[in-house]
Amino acid sequence: MKKTICMLAIVFVSGALFAQKKTTTSATVAFDATTNLDALPKADNKTVVAALDPKSGMIAFEAIVKSFSFKNPMMQDHFNSDKWLDSDKFPTVVFKGKITNLKAVDFKKDGTYLTEVKGDLTIHGITKPLNTTGSVVVTGKAISATAAFTIKVNDYGIINKAIDNGKVAKEPKITITADFK
Repeated sequence: MKKTICMLAIVFVSGALFAQKKTTTSATVAFDATTNLDALPKADNKTVVAALDPKSGMIAFEAIVKSFSFKNPMMQDHFNSDKWLDSDKFPTVVFKGKITNLKAVDFKKDGTYLTEVKGDLTIHGITKPLNTTGSVVVTGKAISATAAFTIKVNDYGIINKAIDNGKVAKEPKITITADFK
């Protein structure tokens, strides 16, 4: 009987803790590596898994590389090839971090709050620290989070003639948007 009560207590506490975390499976990551020479290196992934814990400030996302969609199918093939992101070997892009100015965000009050985020971004099997700013919008029980930043593709081991020739940006812009309900 004591074991049953103990197990129920653990399940209840775990459930209460998990309920604090907000998640979504439809966050978006936009990738824009366009240049003056080529407007095609632009893609969206609208099936990104994201999580936000309002109590701790933990924020994370994971995007499947093959889910990025380009207007030009050949561009998508190049993006996934072993000469670019090598999605067979490195199938995901992952960010794990924290809102560092969590006290500036009131998750119980409607409003738009500017955030500072610090964490680690893993692309192409390489993890680098990332610091960026973003915003959190609270509307009732719904929370939206957005951040935009640039990366240096050579920092992640992505080196290619198209980049060297200026057809693909050396520092593409990445925008993340997640709506948590």
